[in-house]
Amino acid sequence: MNIAQLQRDLTAYADEIGVDKIGFTTAAPFRELKNRLKRQQALNYQSGFEEPDIEKRTEPSLLLEQAESIISIAVAYPSKLADAPKGKKGERRGMFCRASWGTDYHLVLREKLSLLEAFLHERLPGVKTRSMVDTGELADRAVAERAGLGWSAKNCSIITPEFGSYVYLGEMITNLPFAPDLPMEDQCGDCTLCLDACPTGALIQGGQLNAQRCIAFLTQTKQPVPEEFRKEIGNRIYGCDTCQTVCPKNKRKYNLDQDIFVPEPDLVKPLLQPLLKLSNRQFKETFGHMSGSWRGKNPIQRNAILALAHFKETAAVPELAELLHGDPRPMIRGAAAWALGEIGTDEGYTALDESLHTENDSSVCEEIEEALRKLAAQSEKEVKR
Repeated sequence: MNIAQLQRDLTAYADEIGVDKIGFTTAAPFRELKNRLKRQQALNYQSGFEEPDIEKRTEPSLLLEQAESIISIAVAYPSKLADAPKGKKGERRGMFCRASWGTDYHLVLREKLSLLEAFLHERLPGVKTRSMVDTGELADRAVAERAGLGWSAKNCSIITPEFGSYVYLGEMITNLPFAPDLPMEDQCGDCTLCLDACPTGALIQGGQLNAQRCIAFLTQTKQPVPEEFRKEIGNRIYGCDTCQTVCPKNKRKYNLDQDIFVPEPDLVKPLLQPLLKLSNRQFKETFGHMSGSWRGKNPIQRNAILALAHFKETAAVPELAELLHGDPRPMIRGAAAWALGEIGTDEGYTALDESLHTENDSSVCEEIEEALRKLAAQSEKEVKR
């Protein structure tokens, strides 16, 4: 079969099945990326969620025998929430980042890549293919950059001219010699808005991210959030969009065309207090179709506690006290202790004081003691006034 014609046909089919952008590149090693990843590793800037083997991340031939080319796809997701519910005192709301709106993108992109694979196999039986989305070995952004879908921006996202950085990425390695597209010229210029706006200084410099400081990472960890970052998380219960929302290239990029990603307002901005008591089953039934559910309910519930502290929501004190006294998870008890110290009511002080005598986890005891010290210092200041 004529490869050039097959490439044109595949591109047309991709458009039919809802792929917003498709590009092609060679399966040559990603040598510059390899050097960057080694530097990241030496600096301990990785998140720990990525493939640990740098060779597999940068050598497509290790992932598919006789690899010749890589097909990169992008599917746009919405940046605007219509009829967004507003929180108020007694009914505070959290926020899922835009990349978790609608149906889990891993499922959506895997389906589209499966259709593209089937298209190739039907026309060329015996063709070799291997697809991946996000959790695969290859670095999605590096592939997309080399395939010309967009440029690798200072906020460590791929920015496309059509959809901004609000795109999901996936790729397929093949043994077919598709003609490569040209990479796109960097268009960030001297703009540093994303670096300046990052709440935790996670963007070290243009194109370099310390994932250990990134709110998107911190909201997904299953460990207590370091205290220096807790207030910066605000009411984010999954992910962070700051470096995207401040980007001038994302202005007026609403991307409302894919119905499957249209958000449900009450799910992407959920009430915080009801989150605290969700069972595993209830969590899966309510949020299981969203990509933000992949780490389970524990991080989401911890983040909801931090968000209630952010709002200093006094109405949540009884529930936080209940968590402090009876929740089996030290991470949740510790977060509840910190939140009670931040909210600062007499009821919260009493709950902290009582728990100090029954708590047997040293890390939680430290949280309780620090919260009590904070409240005592505040009380002393008020007396002096």
